[in-house]
Amino acid sequence: MKNAAGLTFVVPVLVLTLAAAGPAFAQSASQSMHQAGESTENAASSAGHAISEAYHGTATAVKDSTITGKVKTALHDDKVTKDGNIHVTTVAGVVTLRGTVASSDVSDHAEKLAEQTTGVKRVKNRLKIAGGSAAE
Repeated sequence: MKNAAGLTFVVPVLVLTLAAAGPAFAQSASQSMHQAGESTENAASSAGHAISEAYHGTATAVKDSTITGKVKTALHDDKVTKDGNIHVTTVAGVVTLRGTVASSDVSDHAEKLAEQTTGVKRVKNRLKIAGGSAAE
């Protein structure tokens, strides 16, 4: 009989404890699900940004290649710069001219041709004059 009396005390206490803990477990599960949802949303957002940056980086590279081609064509087709040893690179619309030319006039002319090319934001003239120093 002593065990039966103990059970009549323990069982209700256990039931009350579980009943009180149930909402806490449910709330904890709800918070976990909410956090998981936020984590998924953040991951999707990060992936979206990465894709966007990759797209814009590729688009910039394509534009830069196009600008480089246009500047090279302009330099090649021009009678003053045609025979010059001019290398052209473009990064984010900024064209850099490198190489060696016969005179400062040729260097200045090459710079003007590059500046007049569609899409060029700025020109860095790093051309060297044969037998002289770099043009600025």
